[in-house]
Amino acid sequence: MLRSFVLILLTSLLGCKPVTQNTPKASTSADQPPAAITQANDSPEGSKVLSADQEVSPDLPAMEAGDKTIKGALLATRFKSFEALKKVIRIEYLTVIPSADAVMNKKDLVRVTHSSGGREVTSILTSGISEGDFRQARDGGFWDRVWLALNSPYTVLHKGDLMRVYYLSRRMYKVFGEGDAAFYDLAETMMYHISDDDLAFTRSEDLSEKGFINTFNHVTAQAFMTSIFSESLADFIADAHERDRMPELITGKFTGAQLMDLENGPLDNYVDIINNEWGQELGKRLKKKHKIHRNTVWTPELLVNYLNDVQSYFSWSFQIGFKPYRVADEVIIRFSDKLNRVMKDLSGVQ
Repeated sequence: MLRSFVLILLTSLLGCKPVTQNTPKASTSADQPPAAITQANDSPEGSKVLSADQEVSPDLPAMEAGDKTIKGALLATRFKSFEALKKVIRIEYLTVIPSADAVMNKKDLVRVTHSSGGREVTSILTSGISEGDFRQARDGGFWDRVWLALNSPYTVLHKGDLMRVYYLSRRMYKVFGEGDAAFYDLAETMMYHISDDDLAFTRSEDLSEKGFINTFNHVTAQAFMTSIFSESLADFIADAHERDRMPELITGKFTGAQLMDLENGPLDNYVDIINNEWGQELGKRLKKKHKIHRNTVWTPELLVNYLNDVQSYFSWSFQIGFKPYRVADEVIIRFSDKLNRVMKDLSGVQ
């Protein structure tokens, strides 16, 4: 059972590429997000040490004001270097040392914080299960699978919902038919929804895969996971993905080549981490607004309202307008049907 689960679970889950009238910009104030959801900062390079009886997340000192044009979700293509990003977010490398054994059991972690619109998000990433461990269990022997089960009981307990997220994150034509839609397709259509007036003044870098599409993908996918399942499940998936992509994110010990790599280096990965957090915050707000739970029936009307709220959030974040989703859109029809099939009976789509 575990073998069939890890066979496909979490492989490139968040970063995978699966294959009218303009709405006005958000009518909220410049400093507050839209009603759907109500981000800096120097990044100390030195690793701090905490004893086991200290809080892992003590109050942070007041952060310097960053770029006032940056609000909510971040766009990696707007930063020309890792140093530029560190002026907008705070990155702290910490080491937790248990009192009993300071040598054998010390644990490194990174705390990443972003403030915007009167709200603050913080992500704490430590060593743990990664996508690589799932691949090892998939390709290895019996004891590799036993090791995974023992070291990640969360995976065993939540394997059904993790599999559901996998289906929603991938285009699966053999299961759902030609034209199947995934989270990536929602992000891609959002980019195409950017109003013509704003699109005319958008830089080509922002329209690339590492621009709006990547940001839209991370925020939207994490919002859905949080609204339908839980923040903890969304966080587990996000952390497993980031640990596998670049373990150095936890210690900050990057090579020069990694620091210069703007597409796959620490800049891109820390932006993803922050966007995951904003996506979870958005997901909690939309869960409450639309009264979403795991047994919700996703009508095309509900999905349209949800996605238009997500676009409203991006409109506030980037000060751009969007064309609205409509119930007759093919991606709406296909994804709402997929949501209902996956959530109703997982065995029916395996």
